Parts: sequence; structure tokens; C-alpha cells
Amino acid sequence: MVRLLGPQDRLLTTIEKQYPAVAVHVRGNDITVSGSPDQVDAVRRLIEELQQMVRNGQDLSPVEVTSSARMLDADSSSSPSELLSQAILTTRGRSIRPKTLGQKKYVDAIDESTIVFGIGPAGTGKTYLAMAKAVQALQRKEVNRIILTRPAVEAGERLGFLPGTLTDKIDPYLRPLYDALNEMMDPELVPKLLAAGTVEVAPLAYMRGRTLNDSFVVLDEAQNTTPEQMKMFLTRLGFGSKMVVTGDITQVDLPMGASGLRLVTRVLDNIDDIHFALLTSEDVVRHSLVGRIVDAYTDYDAQKQAQRFEREEAREFANRAERRGSAPRDRLPKRGPRF
Repeated sequence: MVRLLGPQDRLLTTIEKQYPAVAVHVRGNDITVSGSPDQVDAVRRLIEELQQMVRNGQDLSPVEVTSSARMLDADSSSSPSELLSQAILTTRGRSIRPKTLGQKKYVDAIDESTIVFGIGPAGTGKTYLAMAKAVQALQRKEVNRIILTRPAVEAGERLGFLPGTLTDKIDPYLRPLYDALNEMMDPELVPKLLAAGTVEVAPLAYMRGRTLNDSFVVLDEAQNTTPEQMKMFLTRLGFGSKMVVTGDITQVDLPMGASGLRLVTRVLDNIDDIHFALLTSEDVVRHSLVGRIVDAYTDYDAQKQAQRFEREEAREFANRAERRGSAPRDRLPKRGPRF
């Protein structure tokens, strides 16, 4: 019961927030739900699914509760305990698995397609799940090496020239990838794999002229690639390889010019074996505030875009009116001399 309801009944509180028209009372091992019949039935199905997750050995958090509730509301015949219990990796007693329906579709697309674009806001697990699938593919010997890359672009700051060797200079840009590797693999094994070339972490600029065979390639922060860089990267694909490209098109740090990730969604949209997985604020698995922050910025950007569109329409209307109201000087009626 403690695993089902959480410490201090934290998960019970989450259930009540999802279904405000019901009241949930717990006495011993008995759970009583009262309220509107529809929501009572929904809560009953949700608790049954959460019970099955606990029996499967899954540790529950508010994310699993809210995502399971959304899945059941969308499709009452679905089974969150089956969809969300499939672990990608188990490392140091902790399982890495998708926690939302959007993440599950994203992971399934990586299995089914050669190139997958994971596009969504911060905290949706785009890079983390892609790297988990890469480590899984290496462990299963489906690929011979993992290649992790990202463009070396600062997030709004200019750090200038960094001291040290080439590795020291590019290490700050690639640190998030190293951190994820150390979480998913034995930290003592990672340096050996890096030294042997089985795992390679490199800036995007080093991809030019290469053909990547039998590799699992992950491009992170792809919103900061130029269209030319994106084309160069995608054409590195070799035989027996997979590519996963992750990014957030609302967080472009390029000083000028178009984002290669934005352009590629239009250029490659209808090509077979290429999948675009679009994650939303509902797939955020960080603090619950992150999802609300993402929604607030999305609404703000939509309002700003609507205002910009209205200004452009008003400017175009004024220009058309001015063109209609003015005639060429040589067509103006001639007047006689005035005395």
C-alpha cells in the first residue's frame, strides 16, 4: 500500500488532483472512492493499473500516475501497466523505461525506423531515451559503436577562447552526453570504451567526410545546426546504422540564420523510414513546474506570433490602400496657370 500510494500519500494526492470530482479514502488495505459514477470508474481502473505496475516491480512517481490517467482517459481499453513497464536498460538496480505515451511511441519509432527525429521541449527525455537505446543496441551487438555528437554552440553567452588541449576545449559542450553515459554504464567501463573507439563523443564539425557504418549515432541539440550542417550529418549514414536527432525548435541559440532542424521537418516529412516524434509538455518527466513553464512560453510565443501577423496584415493593407490612392505623376490632370 505504501508503494501504491507513495510516502505521505503523495500519489494519492496526485490521483485526487487528476479527478477533482471524486474523494478517495484509505483505511488499512481498503480504498473507497466516492463521487460521480464516471470518474469513480476511471479512478478504479487507474488504481488497478497502478497496482499491476507495483506487482511488476515498478517504482511509481507522480509522472506515472498522471500519464496513466491520461492514457486511460484517451482509450479506456489501453493498459498503462503493459505499455510503461517495458524497461530499455537496467543499470545498478534502476530501470530506464518510457514514462509517458509520447515517450513510448518515440522509443518504438527508434526500433522501427532508421532515422528518428525527437522534437520537443526540455525535460521530455529526448536525449536520455535515445542514449538508452544506443547502449541497448551496443549491448545486444546490433551495432559495433556509439557515436554521440552535438554542435558547439553556447546558450546565449560567448565564452571566448577556452584554455587547454582540443579535448579540453570541446569537453564543456559535450559534458551532458558524458553525464548520461556514466548513468547508463559502469563509470569504470566508459573510459575504456572511449579509448577503444567503441563509444565516440565528438563535436558535429568532425563529422564531415565520414561514413558511419554499423553505428548508433545520436545528434543532440540539433536546433543549433545550420541547414548545411544538418544535410552534412544526415548524409553520413552508412550500412547497418541508426540515427536519432534530438532538439527543441523553441530554443535556438544560433546568432543568425535558419535552424537546420526547423527546415528538415519540411524537407524530409514524407520520406519512408524517417520518423518525426513530436513530444509535448505532457511528456515532461522533470519537476511538474517544467511542464507549466513550457506551456506558458508556448502560449506567449503564440500570442507574439499572432500580434506579429496582425501587424504585417495591417501594414500590407495600408500599403495597398496607399497604392490605390496615388496615381503616377504623368497621369495627373493638367491644370492651367493660376492667377
